[in-house]
Formats: sequence, structure tokens, C-alpha cells
Amino acid sequence: MGHGTGGDAMIVTVVAVPDGDTARISVAEARHRLATEPFLLLGVELPEEEGSAPDPVLRRLGLDDTDLEWFGRQDASPRAEFLGDTAGFVVPVVHEGGVAYVHALASERHLVIVHRGRRAGLERAVTAQVRRERPHDAVATLFLMLQEALTTFRRAAVHALLQVEELEDDMFEARRPGQVYRLSQLRRHSAVLHHALLPYLQGIDEVITRRMMSRDFPVERQRLAQEFQRAGRLVLADIESLQDATRRAFASYGSLVAGEQNGVINRLAIVSVIFLPLSFLTGFFGMNFEFLTNRLETRDEFWLLAVGLQLLAVVGSLFLLHRSRIWRRLRDDD
Repeated sequence: MGHGTGGDAMIVTVVAVPDGDTARISVAEARHRLATEPFLLLGVELPEEEGSAPDPVLRRLGLDDTDLEWFGRQDASPRAEFLGDTAGFVVPVVHEGGVAYVHALASERHLVIVHRGRRAGLERAVTAQVRRERPHDAVATLFLMLQEALTTFRRAAVHALLQVEELEDDMFEARRPGQVYRLSQLRRHSAVLHHALLPYLQGIDEVITRRMMSRDFPVERQRLAQEFQRAGRLVLADIESLQDATRRAFASYGSLVAGEQNGVINRLAIVSVIFLPLSFLTGFFGMNFEFLTNRLETRDEFWLLAVGLQLLAVVGSLFLLHRSRIWRRLRDDD
């Protein structure tokens, strides 16, 4: 455990390459080993909130000769910068449903991974990759870390896509109001993933493309860069597929709602067809015409005209509805 200015603490973990063994060391020991060892992989955990005037992370580690003022800051945006033999990255990572940002500084002799709190750390995943892949230098280890960050986006996109498909299946079985709220959450989640990953991939593609155009860029590193670019495009395609799936699910939900509304309108149409002639007859015989007041005087005439015509109108309306498309459509919906 080391302490910087203002009591702002950071925890440093060293990872042995290629064995992958980890150990916690002090800031002073990290400075010494960065200056003496041929290659070192460090994981630095900063507090969740920045102090009032914390020292820059690179200065605490004795690496303040690099021109990366944004490195380690909480408000740094996704980026990739190459300064000679040193490269600095702000990498988006998906963790517990949100997007956090991990800072990485790579050179020929060290790779420093900085994150805030425990929620966005990649040391465990990178350590596991180091044990399996056994990279031979810092650049290969860096691309392992970048690939692992992409993997978090792929897992989040695939998991959300499966949830959208399950919701869509449930909607066709039984539509519930909570489904549209959950779809809204998943659509927002897909937008957050896309908004975090797209500018990062665009920025890193520009930098990598410029580096690969240089004649002194090694062939092995070109292969690693091309694999990362290909993986980034695939992950971006997964996120775009998630966005398309949420739009399709919303369209399906709207179609179901429209179908139910059509059924209600058909029922109202049936009621209207039945009661419209009844309303007409009631209004007609309720008028004080001379014919109605002077000629219709017996009970038989009343039952024949007032009731018989209404029964005839109801039976005729039902017969016409039974032979019409509205009745068949309503029966099919039921």
C-alpha cells in the first residue's frame, strides 16, 4: 500500500510474466522494479473518488517523463495515443451492467493497468490470459488486455440479446406491461454499449493504421493489431445486432397492441351495427306524427311495429354480421 499527496492511496499489484503469479507490492518497490527489471506488468487500483489534489499516477510510479497528462484521471475519455515507444490507452470495460474505463500504459519494458475501485479491474482476467497464452513481450500482453476488454462487451451484448429473444417469445404467449419496460432497459443498455465502444474503436483504428503504415512496425505486431481490429468489428456487429433485435421486439410489441385494439374496434362495430337500427326505430316511434298518434291505437299494432320491427332489425343485423368479414375476423382472433 502506498500513499500519495493528500492521503490519496493506491494499491499496486505485480504480475509475473509469463507465469502469471501475482503479488501486492508498495509504490516504492514498484518504482524500483520499473526502473530495473526488463519487463513488468503492474495493476494499479485507485480510490473510487479522486482526492482534492492527487499526484499523477505516472509521477508516483516514476514514469512522469511521458507526455500523458490525462492518464489516471477519472474524467478521461476513451482514447489511444502513441508517443514514440510508449502507448497510452483509455479502454472501456463492461462490468456489472455498466461501462467503466481502464487506463493502460505500454512500452517495451512495462505494462501498467490503472482502474478505480475493484469493479473495473482486469488484472484477474489478464493474469489468466497470461498464464494460458504466455506472451513474449509487453506489446503482446497489451493486446491480450485489449482483447479481454472487448470480450466484456461481447458477453454483455450476447447476454442482452438472449434476454430480448426470451422477452419476445414471452410477449407472443402472454403480453404484460412489464415487458415493454424491460425492453426499454435493454434498448438503453445497447445504446450505452454502442456509445462507449464506437468512438474507442474508431480512435484506436486510426492510431493502429498509422502505425502499421510505418516500415519499422514488426510483422508480428501487425498481426496482433489486425486481429484486434477484426475482433473489434465483430463485437461492434454484435452490439448492432442487439440494437436491431430491440427494435424488432418493440415492433412486435406494437403489432400485438395493434391487434388487440383491432379486436376491440371489431367488437364495438358489432355492437354499433346491432343497436343502430334499434336506436333509429326508437327515435322514429317516439315522434309525435299524426299517423303515429291517431292510427296506431291497438295493442296488436304496437307489438307488431314497436317490438316486431326491432326484433326483425336485430335478427337481420346478426345475420348480416355472421356473413360478413368482421364476424369471421373476430372469431379468428378469439
